[in-house]
Amino acid sequence: MIDAIRTFFTSHLDPKQAADDDEEHSLKLATAALLVEMTQADFKERESQTRAAAESVRRLFDLPADEVDTLLELAREEVREGVSLHQFTSLINKAFDRPSKERVIEMLWRVAYANGHKDKHEEYLVRKIADLLYVPHSVFIRMRHRVEESLDGETDR
Repeated sequence: MIDAIRTFFTSHLDPKQAADDDEEHSLKLATAALLVEMTQADFKERESQTRAAAESVRRLFDLPADEVDTLLELAREEVREGVSLHQFTSLINKAFDRPSKERVIEMLWRVAYANGHKDKHEEYLVRKIADLLYVPHSVFIRMRHRVEESLDGETDR
């Protein structure tokens, strides 16, 4: 994983800075990988969910569109090769404070609802990730309600 990250960010940043920021880049990749996992949770990857994942990554890390696309492609590779969510959540647990972890849960809900509804597999995945990130159940529910209220009846596009 580190080699792919280093290659990607070396091409977008000063090489010395890229070497110093490996941990930050790993965190970005881990977060993107969780969002990619969510796009595939119901076994039907939809364009609306892929767009929501890309928008979440762009906003969270303030990245330009081409870097978001590359980061998400790297994340897809990591998800294909990964054996568990722990490899991603452990990085997030080390680097993110509680409000940042809560934001990740909200982003997962946004991806889950991007097609206008949530599937039981999507809810299970958010719950599992919330547990791995030590996000309390009450926050898990609050983030879901926040996303549901923001949707105002949008449907799959």
